[in-house]
Amino acid sequence: MGSFAYVAPKSVAEVTGLLSEIAGSGSRAQIMAGGTDVLVQLKTVDRSARTLVDIKGLPETARLEIGESETYIGAAIPSAVLNENADLTALFPGLTEAADLIGSTQIQGRASIGGNLCNSSPAGDSIPALIANGAVCVIAGTGGERVLPVEDFVTGVGRNALADDEFLLGLKIPNPGPRTGDAYLRFIPRTEMDIAVAGCGVRLDLDEQGICTAARVGIGAVAPTALLVPKAAEALIGTAVDDAALAAAADACSEAASPISDKRGTVAFRRKIIGVLMKRAGAIARDRAAARS
Repeated sequence: MGSFAYVAPKSVAEVTGLLSEIAGSGSRAQIMAGGTDVLVQLKTVDRSARTLVDIKGLPETARLEIGESETYIGAAIPSAVLNENADLTALFPGLTEAADLIGSTQIQGRASIGGNLCNSSPAGDSIPALIANGAVCVIAGTGGERVLPVEDFVTGVGRNALADDEFLLGLKIPNPGPRTGDAYLRFIPRTEMDIAVAGCGVRLDLDEQGICTAARVGIGAVAPTALLVPKAAEALIGTAVDDAALAAAADACSEAASPISDKRGTVAFRRKIIGVLMKRAGAIARDRAAARS
């Protein structure tokens, strides 16, 4: 068995340099933001040696900034901090509701949506909500910073677009307009503390007549990665987001899904339920957008 190590760098440059050095030596590094997934993995499915690189102390990963046009959420900010921020929950109720579904109250004291994204599970609750809200990843590496839409970040089950010398600094999300609303819903077999069988995030913009002018729909747990569903958005744009439009968007989500069958749900069930979630989340987002008029 190889050895384990723990480091807590004080700057972004120190983190990226360390990641590059470890990769160059043929060893393994793993970023720790909240650590709730990492620690479980170490005790169960993934016990290989590594250097844990703790980024919680970096100002860039611990910063929450609500600007005039966009919001920045650091990758290591605990979900509990986000959920308790009244300004953030007023702007992005669907996103904070998704964050509030990740684990128990105790887990949320450490778990972050940045870590949930980097863990890259198909069932990560924050990911469809981030996709729906048009979130962009801010990534640091030895060559500087780059940005990447959340829908392009996760590349497979447990895999993402980060290079060996890169890590996630945070997320930038465009602030909603006066008639914009978002929502996230998931289905689980139990009432709480479970992993999504299917999840759907929706964000809508309405004009003064209540007609949808822009939409984004993200779905999770029904494909190897969470997906942006442009055809669902197309079904909503130009409509009053009525039952017919929601049904068309639901059909688009069901068609986009490529789920598996397991003990928690069959392919047919997951395709059906993602459409149901689309209808319900879409109606909630519509009503929230109308209320912001």
